Amino acid sequence: MKTCEETITGNQKLAELLKEKYDPENSGFISTERFRDLLAAHGSELDPHKLEVLLALADANADGKICYQDFVNLMSNKRSNSFRQAILQGSRQLRNSALREEVGLGLSRRLVRHVAYETLPREVDRKWYFDSYTYCPPPWLMLAITITEVVVFMYYGLQLNRWVLQVSSPYFLKGPLPYHPQLRAQAWRFLSYIFMHAGIEHLGLNMAMQLLVGVPLEMVHGALRIGLVYVCGALAGSLAVSVTDMTAPVVGSSGGVYALVSAHLANVVMNWSGMKCQFKLFRMAMALVCMSVEFGRAVWLRCYPPAFPPCPNPSFVAHLGGVAVGLTLGVVVLQNYEQRLQEQSLFWIFFSVYTLFILCGIFWNIFAYNLLDVKLPPPP
Repeated sequence: MKTCEETITGNQKLAELLKEKYDPENSGFISTERFRDLLAAHGSELDPHKLEVLLALADANADGKICYQDFVNLMSNKRSNSFRQAILQGSRQLRNSALREEVGLGLSRRLVRHVAYETLPREVDRKWYFDSYTYCPPPWLMLAITITEVVVFMYYGLQLNRWVLQVSSPYFLKGPLPYHPQLRAQAWRFLSYIFMHAGIEHLGLNMAMQLLVGVPLEMVHGALRIGLVYVCGALAGSLAVSVTDMTAPVVGSSGGVYALVSAHLANVVMNWSGMKCQFKLFRMAMALVCMSVEFGRAVWLRCYPPAFPPCPNPSFVAHLGGVAVGLTLGVVVLQNYEQRLQEQSLFWIFFSVYTLFILCGIFWNIFAYNLLDVKLPPPP
């Protein structure tokens, strides 16, 4: 088993040889025929999955030449847009066995392989991800959010001496975190409400979906992309409540969780034939059941007579706001593995629509409550 230093040294050696021997004029290109000869002679110095991707790149280039920078990008775990296009346009399938057939992998590498098949539809991307993922950084964002939610729930459980339906306590909404329509001028509440939950059943379902779906997605797409979808879903959820259910408070991370889960499920459906995860139909059914149960609980709680009228129970509309974000912005963010978001025109379209919704929601909160003379419940 080669160490990382040995692999890097071998990659650098091959890159230098490629540059000096096959591109002495510094044109930036070499012929496909010479490129394949070089891979045949020095392929043993490369990681096997990178070698397969390079061979696929060679076969995908019908113009008879390959950009040297594409090779450098591969060696440095980067893929340029031209590299992606060359792979996408190639008609050749990877010739070696699928990643799932490899044996002798340790527990951590088996986990990475499992995540690759759970989230990526193409074998070339799965092998690329498996070869380059190093657990550095770890999927810290989803874990940090979940731990914070548990700590906050435990704190309020001890304070209120209540673990089920904490929202029925008169002191539940008095903290600085939940969204309340009377306190909407405190802008942080439009996001901080995700750390409060109505009870242990609410927290448990959200935690399960957040960890089972959010952590693998973060391992593949990174904290920045997953955080973007999660925060956009949470913010859209609270703003949707302030527009459509104007007198209700909001608690729970369902807006962000539903954005991630709906984006992932939509991505699986759109790439159904390429997704090779085991029991994918069963897993989709279980995810939909969990979402339905949690959403049904939220609808029941909203319609249930409040313990302290005239303040209603927390709204369920945040779930729908999260789903809307997941099916639009979230799908675009997760659809193209490693493609930069700024290169995707559809991303900018959905992001512009989302930004317009946020601006409309802000103006609605500033002016609509007074213009409509909405009778709000007293502050907690």
